[in-house]
Amino acid sequence: MKGERNMSVKRRDNKNRVLRNGESQRADGRYVYVYVDGNGKQKFLYSWKLENTDKLPYGKRECMSLRDKIKLLNRDLNDGIVSQGGNLTVLELVKKYIGQKTGVRHNTEANYNFVINIIAKDEFGARRIDKVKLSDAKEWLIKLQKVDGRGYSSIHSIRGVVRPAFQMAVDDDLIRKNPFEFMLATVVVNDSVTREAITRKEEKTFLKFLQNDEHFSRYYDGVFILFKTGLRISEFCGLTIKDIDFDNKRISVNHQLQRTRDMKYVIEDTKTKSGTRFVPMTDEVVECFKRIIHNRKKPKVEPMIDGYSGFLFLDKNDMPEVALHWEKHFEWALQKYNRTYKVQLPKITPHVCRHTFCSNMAKGGMNPKTLQYIMGHSDIGVTLNTYTHLGIDDAEEEMKKVCNA
Repeated sequence: MKGERNMSVKRRDNKNRVLRNGESQRADGRYVYVYVDGNGKQKFLYSWKLENTDKLPYGKRECMSLRDKIKLLNRDLNDGIVSQGGNLTVLELVKKYIGQKTGVRHNTEANYNFVINIIAKDEFGARRIDKVKLSDAKEWLIKLQKVDGRGYSSIHSIRGVVRPAFQMAVDDDLIRKNPFEFMLATVVVNDSVTREAITRKEEKTFLKFLQNDEHFSRYYDGVFILFKTGLRISEFCGLTIKDIDFDNKRISVNHQLQRTRDMKYVIEDTKTKSGTRFVPMTDEVVECFKRIIHNRKKPKVEPMIDGYSGFLFLDKNDMPEVALHWEKHFEWALQKYNRTYKVQLPKITPHVCRHTFCSNMAKGGMNPKTLQYIMGHSDIGVTLNTYTHLGIDDAEEEMKKVCNA
C-alpha cells in the first residue's frame, strides 16, 4: 500500500504544477525534458519556462517554453525528422553533399574547394544545421559581403553550393526547411560588373591597333577570330589544326582546353551538349586561320593533351596557350592603347568578344534559333537576352526595314 501511494504522487514544479512524464525542474529553476532519440541515445531539452505564458526569470534570455519544444520534437519524430539535424555542422553537410558529386569538371571541383575553404574558416561552418534559421542564412551572406568583402559573384557561387546541400538535408529528413531558399538579390547587393558588348567602332579601333602594333600584331588573327566567331575562349584554345575545315569553311567545336590550378592540362567536353557544333567561317576568318597555321610555332616535341595534338597557339614552354594567356594578351594590349591615346577604350576581354559577336548578329537580324546554335547556348533565353540589349536606334532601323518592305 505504501508503494502504491508513492507511485500515485505526482511530481510538481516550484509553482505546484503537475509535471508530465520526462519533465523535471532543476534546483536553479530550469526545466528539463528527457527523451530517447531514434538511435537509442538519451537526449535533453531545456527551457526557463514550462508554458509559453510563464514569465521569464530575471536576467534570462527569451526562449521557447519547454512544452512548445516538446511539441516540435514530437512533430519531427512523427514526421521522421532526425533530431538535432543528425548533429551535422554546416561544413560537414557541405562536404557530404560535395562528396556525392563525382565526375565533375575541374572548374566545378575548383569551385567546390573554394566554397569549402570559405566555410571552414568561418564560424558559421561550425554551426549545427538544425540551428540555422532563414535570418541566420541571410545574415551570413550579408556578412560575407559587408565584412569579408566578398563580391556578389563569389557569394552567388557559395550559395549555389550551400543551398542544394541544405536541400539534401531536408530530403534526408535531417531538417524541416531549407534556410537558404530565398532570392539572393533581395539580400546582398549585386555589385558585379556586366560584361557589355563594345560598339563596332570600338571593335575596329582595337583590331586596327593590334594589326599595326609591332608587338601585339602577333595576336591580331586570334582576336579577329574571337570577334567574328563568338567562340568561348576555352573552345578557341582547344582548337587543333584538324578542327579547321577549310573546304567547308567551318570550325568543328567538340571539346575545350582547360588548365587546373596545379598546372595540369585537361581536355573536357564542351560546356553543354549544345556547345558541340560547327561554326561557319567568313573568308576573312579563313585567312586568319591560314596565317595562324603557317606561322605556328614548330616545337621539338608536339604536345599531346588527352590524345589531342596540333594546338594552334603554343607558349614559351611549347605547351598550348590557355584562357589565362589570352586574358593577359588582351589586358596588356588594352593598357598600351589607353596609355597611347586620349580617347580610351572600355574593358575588352575574350568574353567581351563573344558577347560583341552575339550582339552584332542580333542587330544584323539573325534568326534567334540560328544564333543560339552558333553560340552553343543550351537555353534560348540566354540568346534572347542579347536582343533585349538593343536600343532605340536599332528599333527605328528595324521599323524602317519592315515598313519599307
